Amino acid sequence: MRRKIVAGNWKMNTTPAEGVELLKGVAALKSTAPSDVELIVGVPFTHLCGVKDAAAAAGIAVSAQNCADHESGAYTGEVSAKMIASLGAKYVILGHSERREYYGETSETLNKKMALAYANGLAPIYCVGEKLDEREAGKHFDVVRAQIEEVVFQLTPEQFGSLVIAYEPVWAIGTGKTATAEQAQEIHAFIRGVLAEKFGAAAADKTPILYGGSCKPSNAAEIFSKADVDGGLIGGASLVADDFIAIAKAF
Repeated sequence: MRRKIVAGNWKMNTTPAEGVELLKGVAALKSTAPSDVELIVGVPFTHLCGVKDAAAAAGIAVSAQNCADHESGAYTGEVSAKMIASLGAKYVILGHSERREYYGETSETLNKKMALAYANGLAPIYCVGEKLDEREAGKHFDVVRAQIEEVVFQLTPEQFGSLVIAYEPVWAIGTGKTATAEQAQEIHAFIRGVLAEKFGAAAADKTPILYGGSCKPSNAAEIFSKADVDGGLIGGASLVADDFIAIAKAF
C-alpha cells in the first residue's frame, strides 16, 4: 500500500499568529480523518517555528514551501535547507509552478535545491505539470517527462525512496478549473511509468503521487478514487481547516 497524503500549501497567506490558529483548527479536527492519511502543512518560512510544537503534538508534518539553492553565504533574503530542517520541518516543496513561472527556476536550480534538501534530511515534494497551451498542443506528456528526467532521474535510489511527487496542471491552479478524474489518473499513471524506467516498477509503485490543481471537498473523493492518485497538494482549500480535513476524509 502506498502512503496516502493530503498536503496543504498555504502559499503567501496568513500572519504567523493566524497560521498557528489555522494549524490548531486542523489539529482539532484531525481525529475525524482516516488515521492512515498523512497530513502535511506547507507554511511560510515565518511560521515554521510557531507551528512546529502544535503540529508535532497532533502528528501533523510540517513542510517549507521552498529552500535556497546554496548551503549558506551572502545570499540576502534566502533561507537554507539547513535552517528549515533545524526548525523541525520534515518536507520541502520544490519545483512549484509558481516558482518556475515567477522566479525563473530551472532544472539546474532545482537539482541544487534537491541535493541540499536531502543533505539536510528533508523529503522533497517535487512538483511537475504543464501549462494550458502545452496541454492543448498535446505536449503535456513531454513536458512532464522532461521535468522528471532532468531532476528526479539525478537522484540515487535511496533518495528516490523518500520522494513525493505532486502533479499540478498549471492551468488548474487558482483558476477554479480542475482536471477530470480520468485526466488525473492518465497523467499519474504516465508519471509512475516514467519513474519505473529509471528506478524499477517496485520502487515507482511505492512513490506517492499527489494531485495539485484546484482540489476541494466537492471533487476530492472522485479524484482520490483513481488507482494512481495518492492524495492532494491543496492550495486555497488548505486555508480553511474544515475544508482541508474534508479533503482528507474523501479517502
